[in-house]
Parts: sequence; C-alpha cells; structure tokens
Amino acid sequence: MASSAFEGMEYPIKGVFSTDREMKIGFGATKRTVTQSVLVFVEQDAEGCLWGQGINANDVPSGDRYVITPDQLLNSYLPDPAIYHLRVLPAIRGLNKTISRAERHRMHGELYSAEYEFNNALRIDEVNVRATFGLGLVYLDRQDAEKAQFVFERLIHLDAAFESLHKHMFNEFGIKLRKNALYAEALRFYGRALQLAGEDDHLMYNIARSFLESGDNDGARKYMSKALELNPDLREARMLKKYLEQGGELAPPESL
Repeated sequence: MASSAFEGMEYPIKGVFSTDREMKIGFGATKRTVTQSVLVFVEQDAEGCLWGQGINANDVPSGDRYVITPDQLLNSYLPDPAIYHLRVLPAIRGLNKTISRAERHRMHGELYSAEYEFNNALRIDEVNVRATFGLGLVYLDRQDAEKAQFVFERLIHLDAAFESLHKHMFNEFGIKLRKNALYAEALRFYGRALQLAGEDDHLMYNIARSFLESGDNDGARKYMSKALELNPDLREARMLKKYLEQGGELAPPESL
C-alpha cells in the first residue's frame, strides 16, 4: 500500500481499516482456506503503539486488542474513513452514553436502573470491560452473591479487564468482593490481576487484606511484606504491619 493512503489522517491514528485474513471454512474433506476482507479498529496510544481490535456486528470495537506494527499498517491495512465516521464512531458514542448513564444511576444508588443500562450496553458489546465491571459492582452493591458470582466468572476470563487502564475498576471490584465476604473470589480475582498486570504495591496490600479477613494471618503477613518491599512508605501497609504485630488490637486499615 502506498504511504499516500495515510495522507490527511489525524495523529495519533484512530480509525477503521480493512485487511485480508485467511479463514478456514467447511468441515472434513470440504474444509478449505479462503481469504476474506475484515474490518479492524486501529488506535495509537500515547507511546505511539498501534493497537488493533475487531469490530462486531453492532459496529463497535470488541474483544482482545493486539499490536500492529507500522509496517503492517502501511502494507496490509487500507483506511476506510467512511465506515468509521458513518457507522463505527456513532456506535461507539452511543455505547459510551449508555454506559455513562448506567454509571450515573449506580453513583446515585439507582441500582435497578443501572442494571438495566449496563445490560443494554452488554447487548451491544457482550465483552465490554467497563459495562461488565459496572454490572458486577451493581450486584455486589445489592449483595446479590449469585449474580455477582456469574459476572465474576466472566471477568476472570477477560484479559482486557486487567489492563492498566482498568486498574481502578478491578481494584474496586476486588474490594467489593472482600466486603461481601467473598474471600476466595477476591483472592482468585487479585491473583489473576497479579498474573496479567504484574506486581503493584496497592495490589499486594489488597491481597494481604483479603487474607486477613479470611482468617489467614500468615498470608496477610506475606503479602503485606511484599507491598512494603515495593513501597516502604505505603502508609496502609505499615499500619497493617503494626496491626498484625499487636495481635489485632487496633482496627485494620482500609483497602486502597
């Protein structure tokens, strides 16, 4: 593809591109490989990295993101600004408005209205991280453990839920699990965050709190120490250390 195809595009790059993909169709003796054109949403982050994401039947980017090199974009992707401006951008805006309405309802304690709007968003993008977290938080706010468990199982398998841009949401969700006495789920959730997002002092501290409230003081000490290794000045971890050393005579510090 000639570089002139990108002349006039805004930077950082954000838009819809078409590219050819090999796909297998049929079964058994009739199985064969065909080349099909697919639409991809491409967005450039603040560090200049290009990310690709599939576009679902409702015209919104959906599913896992993957890295695209500049050479790949230049040689294998063709920009389609008409589809972006006429279909995908309005669909993204509509989805974001629905999620924002849901979040406002939740903030005001209107939990059933929030549930309705989050479910509307998930009908548009069934793996939307923001809407899935929001729905789970609604159920935890309502102390509906059965429905919260269902959302938890969906989240635990969404790698994107543990990306750094969603850190505030997965921290809140883990804290809500713990406050609903779902300690095993909280620890499993934080373990998944640790696996995908890496070590973080706040994450280590929240794991320590979950162990503490589940009655495992040894686990609490282990992860409290890890938090302090990463950040010796973390006030809450230092308070937790003092709490454990004094045999639980003081009130434990809150989660981060």
